Amino acid sequence: MGLSNKIGVIADSFGRDLRSNLRTARDIGAEGVQLWAIQGEMDPAKLPAQDRKAIKAYLAELNLELSALCADYGGQGFKNPAENGWKISKSKLALDLALDLDCHIVTTHIGIVPEDPGDPEYAILQEACNELAVYASARGGYFAIETGPEPAARLKSFLDSLDTQGMSVNFDPANMVMVTGDDPVQGVYTLRDYIVHTHVKDGVRLREVDPYDVYGVLDHERIAVMGESGAGFREVPPGEGSVDFPAYFSALQDIGYKGYLTVEREVGDRPEDDIAAAVKFIGQFR
Repeated sequence: MGLSNKIGVIADSFGRDLRSNLRTARDIGAEGVQLWAIQGEMDPAKLPAQDRKAIKAYLAELNLELSALCADYGGQGFKNPAENGWKISKSKLALDLALDLDCHIVTTHIGIVPEDPGDPEYAILQEACNELAVYASARGGYFAIETGPEPAARLKSFLDSLDTQGMSVNFDPANMVMVTGDDPVQGVYTLRDYIVHTHVKDGVRLREVDPYDVYGVLDHERIAVMGESGAGFREVPPGEGSVDFPAYFSALQDIGYKGYLTVEREVGDRPEDDIAAAVKFIGQFR
């Protein structure tokens, strides 16, 4: 197929300290990493300039790039006005940190986009996302919404309603096949104007599930348990599930996507082995 996209991994999945996670990412052949930036060593509010420079230097020493940061604050995303003030402020700090580390993307979940644009929650999401989109756009960055909680067509309509493309898409094909039953290949074409980052993850849908049971309240540990236990869906290694990766990668090529293919693995007790196998899986399409 001749994929030219760089391969990334979510380094936090290794479960070690920051620098150990980065070394492991390098050792398994990744070219970039996505890092969580909400607490601990990567908390933007507690990371002074000298520490940012040290992280940037260490990435360069390992010949790694930062593909994206992840700043996801749980709950209902940006659907609760009482929480949006602090969530928006923290999200902006995460984007500032990304830019300091020569990266332009912060991925997040915003909460399920309501089916009816007249739903009061729709306007709440629009207001919050517009503020973030304008902030990112002014700085040459992006907040990237992860696909899965709603069909691609509904997400596109919501993004089209915003003032700038500072709010874009982190495309995760597995979330779509596992939860909404949406076609990720068609989703690539639907969201082609917004995709700035992607995940490589696979899964199967065991029965129809209500997206609100999965994403209504954002709790990644709970979602991981659901994906491991088979409570309606199951996350599996790339190539073993319902994502048609040859067609998915071909679609990304068709739309001219040049960004990262970043491995995400949220289940299992052998993350290093699983992620290394996924990196090799992607490599066979090069």
